Amino acid sequence: MLESTGPWAPWAFLGLFLVASLLMVWRLEAMISNGLGGTVIGTLVMPYCSGFGNLVFAFFLARDNGNGAEVVVNCLVNNVPNLTLLIGVPTMLFGMNIAGKVANEGKKAKGDKKGKGDKKGKGDQQKQVNRLSLLLTLVAVLFFTGIVWALARDGKLDFNDGLVLVGAFLFWQCFHVYEVLKTNVQQNKTLKWLMIIDVAILLVGAWGIYASTDWLLKWLGQQKMGFINKDNMGWLSGWLMVLPNALLAIYYSWRGKPDVTYASQVGDGHICIPLCIGLFALFHPIQVPKSFDLGVQILVGATSLHLVFMALFGRLPRFVGWVLTAGYAFFIYKGVVG
Repeated sequence: MLESTGPWAPWAFLGLFLVASLLMVWRLEAMISNGLGGTVIGTLVMPYCSGFGNLVFAFFLARDNGNGAEVVVNCLVNNVPNLTLLIGVPTMLFGMNIAGKVANEGKKAKGDKKGKGDKKGKGDQQKQVNRLSLLLTLVAVLFFTGIVWALARDGKLDFNDGLVLVGAFLFWQCFHVYEVLKTNVQQNKTLKWLMIIDVAILLVGAWGIYASTDWLLKWLGQQKMGFINKDNMGWLSGWLMVLPNALLAIYYSWRGKPDVTYASQVGDGHICIPLCIGLFALFHPIQVPKSFDLGVQILVGATSLHLVFMALFGRLPRFVGWVLTAGYAFFIYKGVVG
């Protein structure tokens, strides 16, 4: 049906991609109240939804014997803004305080009633748990990025490298599943049956992303003029896939949920590195592109910056948002213009 729109077809499929992504965000919001906490949504469920387009892109290129270097570029163009622009801009606009105002809470709580003081204590405890979870996720970013860099030092990634990357990702996900189950047992919580409906709606959104990505990649492969052509498929597809992440970042920052904002951007990177790259390498060898080293350096630098401020202060000052945004601008300049 959308193909019949003629010259408007690319815009129609782009709209389908965005609508499907928004549909997933809508149901993710509902899942938070149906038995899964915000940080769990950010680190376990949301990355699959926001990163589904990257998985589809890797699948289509593997199916069509495409260039594996484009998968690496796609992953870098997705991951670098996750840790720079999409955290930097919300930090500049809304602030990024994960730990909350913990200092002197004990003094303030003395004059409160017992119930109110207990509620504050539980809130502070949850903020600290979220902070520790994010620190662990940031360490995982360094770990996964380091693995890919080490395996790619010979200039390529083959089947054995793919096994290592996919295996590392699966172990990481098993850890998160365990945390979800343990938390639910400790809090005597159960997953509501309505979550089945949420999952069904998420699958509808996934189909929309799958269909739109398939058509857009075929259309892009036929373009030969200007910057929008198959030679820049990695960059263009990466920017497309990062749009849902941008919506998540702005939405949850506006809702005053910096923990979900942070976790969604940091956790989403694990879908690309190592999963997307690892899955493609299982079927076709990958020749590492020239932009790989630059992307890895920016990822490591940005992640280290996040670790320092989150570990010491539990928040990002607004000036750090400017630094992160400048880092993304440098990545674009060197990768596209330079």
